[in-house]
Amino acid sequence: MSEKITPTGKAVSFGEDEFIVSKTDTRGRITYCNDVFVRVSGYSEAELLDAPHSLIRHPDMPRCVFKLLWDRISAGHEVFAYVVNLAKTGDHYWVLAHVTPTRDATGKIIAYHSNRRVPDQKAVAAVIPIYRELRQVEEQAADRKQGMNQAYEALTEKLRSIGKSYDEFVLSL
Repeated sequence: MSEKITPTGKAVSFGEDEFIVSKTDTRGRITYCNDVFVRVSGYSEAELLDAPHSLIRHPDMPRCVFKLLWDRISAGHEVFAYVVNLAKTGDHYWVLAHVTPTRDATGKIIAYHSNRRVPDQKAVAAVIPIYRELRQVEEQAADRKQGMNQAYEALTEKLRSIGKSYDEFVLSL
């Protein structure tokens, strides 16, 4: 699974009454995936289990959004995000993801749970130019980490300028 997948530009979807569900350990390795995830991603369950969730990361997806997501869930908060994923075939699919931490009886975070649904296409259309700008910031930096941090700051500033938190922004689309 280490070979690079080239995006085809072709979109695939799933039913509006379906949910893509996965669970990961605290390192982001998949411990559970439902049949919708298997079907839409094009990977077998065996290929997905114990693989990093980043296996389905589309190159157009800003890394700074994942930084925000990981910062939030590792701090114990839930997060909603529009995400474009890359199937094994190179096709892509947009989701509205809801990611939450899973805690043990003592309150310690032991895993993460993600439900993804078909997103509103108007929201996706609103997010695409923002994600494109963030990717440009990431790509213009001297190195990947610096680019991600600069894009994260750009995203934070954009949210500050409109007076909304990330969740408020996402849920307002």
